[in-house]
Amino acid sequence: AAPVVVVDVSNGAKAEAENGIFNGVTAGTTTPGFSGTGFVQGFDAATDSVTITLYSSKQALYDLVVRYAAIYGEKQTFMSLNGAGGGNIVFADTTTAASPWANATAGQVLLNAGNNTISFTNNWGWYFIDAIYLTPSPAPGPHKVTSSLVVPSILPVAQALFNKLLSKYGSGEIFSGQADPAGVAWIEANIGTTPAIIGLDMIEYSPSRVLYGSTSTAVEDAIAFDARNGMVAFQWHWNAPSHLINNDTVPWWKGIYSYGSTFNLTAVLAAPTSADYGLLISDMDAIATQLLRLQAANIPVLWRPLHEADGTWFWWGAYGPESCVTLYRLMYDRFTNHHKLHNLIWVWNSLTPSWYPGDDVVDILSYDSYPPFGDHGPVSVQYQQLIAFGKDKKLVTLAEVGNIPDPDILKLYHADWSYFVTWNGEFIETETYNPLVFKKKVYNDPTVLKLTDLGNWKGS
Repeated sequence: AAPVVVVDVSNGAKAEAENGIFNGVTAGTTTPGFSGTGFVQGFDAATDSVTITLYSSKQALYDLVVRYAAIYGEKQTFMSLNGAGGGNIVFADTTTAASPWANATAGQVLLNAGNNTISFTNNWGWYFIDAIYLTPSPAPGPHKVTSSLVVPSILPVAQALFNKLLSKYGSGEIFSGQADPAGVAWIEANIGTTPAIIGLDMIEYSPSRVLYGSTSTAVEDAIAFDARNGMVAFQWHWNAPSHLINNDTVPWWKGIYSYGSTFNLTAVLAAPTSADYGLLISDMDAIATQLLRLQAANIPVLWRPLHEADGTWFWWGAYGPESCVTLYRLMYDRFTNHHKLHNLIWVWNSLTPSWYPGDDVVDILSYDSYPPFGDHGPVSVQYQQLIAFGKDKKLVTLAEVGNIPDPDILKLYHADWSYFVTWNGEFIETETYNPLVFKKKVYNDPTVLKLTDLGNWKGS
């Protein structure tokens, strides 16, 4: 075998992918515009990969950019460092671009002193990798987020919540959160502390679930946690308003998913006089009614509707970005101007710029992180993506996590996530995703802010 090519990146350098170690891939030269002697192609089988070896004179953070071509549409690669952890990197479609080659920001990597390897494995295949660029990461400057919120006449207590988050943003501290009262109770019983934020869901208030007997205490749970001086976050797993499949294989309660109904969002939005459009509005009104109960109790809400839209597994994302953005803006208008909801801090939850509803209707950008078992990394790829597309003028958060990021690694990477909310059930209550010894480490870390750290955040 040819000797391994090692590229010294201590002062920044480009490493040609075609000089890496191939596993099921080949070198190509047929798409013009590449650098070096070629590029890596043939990412079609699950294990296909290229591994590039890099030398760093000391342990240091580097910014990583990948030069790629995605001439068959948008793709993703899975990047791992030194054979561990890693994350997905989106390769935006270059089919109609002036050049087939483009750069993808891949966040930051912490290289050890000596030799390191970065591997790119197939994932959504059929893309080309030309080279990677590494430059020593500069210390980040101050964030540019202001205290201004998108809802006019925002409730003072909602402004106070945002101000509390903002006061710690970029300080190396992160607010802790946990989905559902059962998860909070588990942390209290097993770790002896309480997270700062509770994550709750409007799911069972969805009219097409109420129809089948669903009930919810989520609003009462929010009121109870607020009474303890906690912060409240809500998402809405919105059961499709109508056209549920509702058979033995796909029961009515699967109506949140793309496969759970035939509710065609694009068609419905194009027919504002239709019965289905009326249901869209009346569903929103039903949830607004619950949020108005919280407003009446002077409770602010980190409100995260239409989450994970760009994953397309939920019906609100199944018909593409345009209809989803239209629906989000429709909800914002309905809630803000019709229902006069002034207690909501609006949280958007997709990474892809084409899905973004706009700065005028979004306060916080967020990502839901479910990395492989054992990966408690900083989620820095997605952090950098959100910082970039929010122009560092929006707070960025981990609205859901499967694996809690390690606070020590967050600090190394300057990954200033404002808060995290761990998902429920096995994600918090078992050893599978977050072992007890690790959970205790997280919750005993002074930079992880808990309920007892909130002080008089509501003001007088």
